[in-house]
Amino acid sequence: MSEHPLPPPARTGPPPAHARRGLLAIFCATFCELVGVFMLGPLLLLKLKEDGHSTAIAGLFAATVWLGIFLVTPLASALTRRLGRRPTLWLSALVPVLTTAGFGLTDWLPLWFLLHLVAGMAGGLRWVLAEAIVAEMAPPGQRGRFVGLFETMVGATFVLGPALLVWMGTGNPLSLWAAFALLLAGLLWSLAIPPLPRAADMHQARVGWAGVWHALRAHPLVMAVGFIGGVFESGITAILPLYGLSLGIGATAAALLVAASGFGSALMMLPAGMLADRMAQHPQRRWGDEARARLSLMRACAVITLMATLAIPFVSGTPWLAAPVAFVWGGAGGCLYTLAMIDIGSREQGLALVNGTAVLVLSYTAGGVLAPALGALALQWSPAVGFPALLVFTALLGVWLLRDRAGD
Repeated sequence: MSEHPLPPPARTGPPPAHARRGLLAIFCATFCELVGVFMLGPLLLLKLKEDGHSTAIAGLFAATVWLGIFLVTPLASALTRRLGRRPTLWLSALVPVLTTAGFGLTDWLPLWFLLHLVAGMAGGLRWVLAEAIVAEMAPPGQRGRFVGLFETMVGATFVLGPALLVWMGTGNPLSLWAAFALLLAGLLWSLAIPPLPRAADMHQARVGWAGVWHALRAHPLVMAVGFIGGVFESGITAILPLYGLSLGIGATAAALLVAASGFGSALMMLPAGMLADRMAQHPQRRWGDEARARLSLMRACAVITLMATLAIPFVSGTPWLAAPVAFVWGGAGGCLYTLAMIDIGSREQGLALVNGTAVLVLSYTAGGVLAPALGALALQWSPAVGFPALLVFTALLGVWLLRDRAGD
């Protein structure tokens, strides 16, 4: 959120029926694709271990997809300008179908790494463009509802994909082709996306790294909020089992902390989006304009995150508190990301919105990548002091960034 917010630009999107059709196709395409992706990921890792590869090789393979996301995200607006929004979505859906077929046809490890890298790039492209289009095509006054619903749907695929794999069986040779079928369904739904209006800034907007830098300068606070959200929703979740073990609660209970964080994220993002709509439309403007209403919600999420983090010293004596704390971290972190996406969608459109979404994705991913590394080091150094201190500092940073700037 820029310190001197501008009124949202005029919308010249498709008529409501056309927009609903486009939103339905994007929702269904993204749902099918992500369920397939999150079914395929664990399956490939297990296959690597079955073939005798080391845990380090499997870990590098898993990280390759994130490298692909980092590589393509800054280029999303440039690709969109060259190809157009709908063809770019088609490309992001076609590539995973082809790479998954490759996984089924060969066991050559170097090619698997290359396929996984390319699949990650396609996933990053889908992530940026789908979220930007959902935010732009949402009906007037309901952007929070639709963005929140989209984020909740994305969160559900994190659970449904692995659950489907478990149901079919990790050793079932049909599991790979079931994931392939889901990705193919995502491609077919992508082809059903109706023609999208040409972005008004197709020739004026900066693209590539120049566009990313321009978006970062225009919305530094929202990008910082995305980083905080990435830390608490994605990053800390990755090491919650380690935190649980440090509390001595047992492996099963430690693993369930991840589920608690996931439930918090899934259950809170849609209500946060709907509340953002309601606060922005308050008849007496109790919360100020739309931008200040969103800022109030972000500030509340940051404060809630800090309060949950301050409870960490009490968790060591009462380990049952770990699950509620994890629930709050996941919920507040997910809400921060959702509200940041709503804010960008309310301020930008076209390629500028793609650039803004790209920077939000990069900042969220940076938080998700840094938090496990630093958090694991802090846990190893001092579970009772180092780990809480790291998280309290991060939560305080979020509260400070979102302080009331009315007097600035």
